[in-house]
Amino acid sequence: MKAEPKKRWWTPDDWSGYVFISPWLFGFLVFSIMPIMVSLYLAFTKYDILSPPEWVGFDNFKEMFTADPRYWKSVKATLIFVFVAVPLRLCFALVIAMLLNTKLRLLGFFRAAYYLPTLIGGSVAVAVMWRQLFGSEGAFNSFLAAVFGVAEKVSWITQPSTAMVTLILLSVWQFGSSMLIFLAGLKQVPHELYEASTVDGANGRQKFISITLPLLTPVIFFNLVMGVINGFKVFTEGLIVTGGGPLDTTLFYALYLYEKSFRYYEMGYGSAMAWVLLLTIGFLTAILFATSKKWVYYESKGD
Repeated sequence: MKAEPKKRWWTPDDWSGYVFISPWLFGFLVFSIMPIMVSLYLAFTKYDILSPPEWVGFDNFKEMFTADPRYWKSVKATLIFVFVAVPLRLCFALVIAMLLNTKLRLLGFFRAAYYLPTLIGGSVAVAVMWRQLFGSEGAFNSFLAAVFGVAEKVSWITQPSTAMVTLILLSVWQFGSSMLIFLAGLKQVPHELYEASTVDGANGRQKFISITLPLLTPVIFFNLVMGVINGFKVFTEGLIVTGGGPLDTTLFYALYLYEKSFRYYEMGYGSAMAWVLLLTIGFLTAILFATSKKWVYYESKGD
């Protein structure tokens, strides 16, 4: 018997494939992997762009955790934003998705209208509009004066007690992408389950808790993970609307990282902050994935 020809690990077809993806590979290596490695090195140096990096070991991290009060203010502001804005945004998106899942006239128009803020929500123009809306001469004060007779004009974005609230409202207003994902998930819920529960005498609340919510848990999990990641990276709103806010109440982590790196030219310190942010997001994402086994229902697994 003739021995079977030995399989080759590399064929001419492989060359053609790598040639076609070579532009992407080049961009990924040069503009992603290399900057990441360089930032890891700079995190352990003192570097101001104008002079060569000076190796300082863990001094940047030591200063960050023990000698920089503004750093902890940025951490506090970011955590407040993430743990308040993300759940509110998900709840609001789910409510609107359930409303749009009914048979309404002009349903396509309403879906497009509700998604529009997400398309333009992250732009500088919208942030400027939001700043004008909640300024002392903004439309919000005019609304309060016309409806409730409030004569005092308050700049909501410059008050320590309300500046964060305005940014949370802006985040909740940009609920369109989460809403569309929830809507797609609602379309996949079998109507037979609702019909069977109706026969058993279940009301609307019982149907939501026993059918809708469990079958939506994979969608909720996806939106939650993406919301947490994007929440920790919030930047434009804090920079344009409040500029870090009164008494640093809206000094988000990414905004402080930007200030340290490009306003004060402390690139080493900024790189250290970036790596702490990366590890924090990775850690929280890992926790969400680990706990998802307890509350996320996947029909294919028979949970």
